[in-house]
Amino acid sequence: MPDLTLRGCRILVAEDEYMIADEFCLELEEAGAVVVGPVATVEDTLSKITAAPKLNGAVLDVNLGGKMSFAAADRLMKNGTPFIFTTGYDTSVIPARFNHIERCEKPVSIAKVVRAIRRAMHGI
Repeated sequence: MPDLTLRGCRILVAEDEYMIADEFCLELEEAGAVVVGPVATVEDTLSKITAAPKLNGAVLDVNLGGKMSFAAADRLMKNGTPFIFTTGYDTSVIPARFNHIERCEKPVSIAKVVRAIRRAMHGI
């Protein structure tokens, strides 16, 4: 049976709302993940993706500081890093190339985000 936990997994958190980012980080750490970030801008997200040793996954807010985070999503896809989107936006805002990426609509339960990133990382 494969290990479906987040223990030791390096997960990037890109979220510009401090309280939400803090909750994501705490919940992911409780699940055993090593949190990278949180970061609140697209530029910082791209820097973390480039600078961080191998990322196992990412939680990516669609809108970071007023900018859409699709450049970061493209970089994650190019690197083969599983990720999920969190957003308050309608599906129509997200480009079709991301149709296969799980999207957690805000307001979202933190536990749902942890389950979604676990599914993305383990292909379930």
